Amino acid sequence: MVNNIVLEKYLSEYLSASSFSDYCPNGLQIEGRPDISKIVTGVSANQDLIERAIDEQADALLVHHGFFWKNESAVITGIKKNRIKALLDNNINLFAYHLPLDAHPVVGNNIQLALRFNIQNPQPIGDTLVWQGEVDAPLHDVAQSVMNVTSRAPLVFGAEDKKINKIAWCSGGAQSYIEHAINIGADCFITGEVSEQIPAICQENDITFISAGHHATERYGVQTLGQHLSQEFELFHQYIDIDNIV
Repeated sequence: MVNNIVLEKYLSEYLSASSFSDYCPNGLQIEGRPDISKIVTGVSANQDLIERAIDEQADALLVHHGFFWKNESAVITGIKKNRIKALLDNNINLFAYHLPLDAHPVVGNNIQLALRFNIQNPQPIGDTLVWQGEVDAPLHDVAQSVMNVTSRAPLVFGAEDKKINKIAWCSGGAQSYIEHAINIGADCFITGEVSEQIPAICQENDITFISAGHHATERYGVQTLGQHLSQEFELFHQYIDIDNIV
């Protein structure tokens, strides 16, 4: 069991949350009961995940995508009201960590993808959120590995037989970061989403691209963090995946 304020302090220090300029507040977003014995983790704090956390009698919900994003309406109406009310009515804490959970060198989304895709020598590209590493396989085999891990068919741009040696990746909606991959001479860039301009950028820069799904590439950080917390504080941890094809 751990106190919710103690847990927030630990998480914020462990993830170096204060060092990030983010699109949302990182930390305890909705305060619930003070003592936490059971924590549920998931990617996004949507109504389905909240209802599952209620069903599982969780004391806290830990997610990658929480509430209160920049440039969204500040009023608490509609689905935002329903989600917050459900948490408050059931006294469930909501913790959310966005960019700090992408970047962490042990439990972060990007290092966890590297481990699952069998990418060698993974490391960040400078002070960016994009990572680089090495593989030794044709694009077809890299894409197959991505599909095996994420359990969904990725969108792939490039010749299947192109040899991939240097690879770069960034979880989530990081398609605009392809420039970092181009600048280091990567043969392939993997991220969660793809935009209209990407195929032309790939063709003109002789780089291949794999769009593996925003949700699919951000499953692993939060559940690994939950496992870490369960060991650190002897909490019961349960990861719940709410299916999302995007």
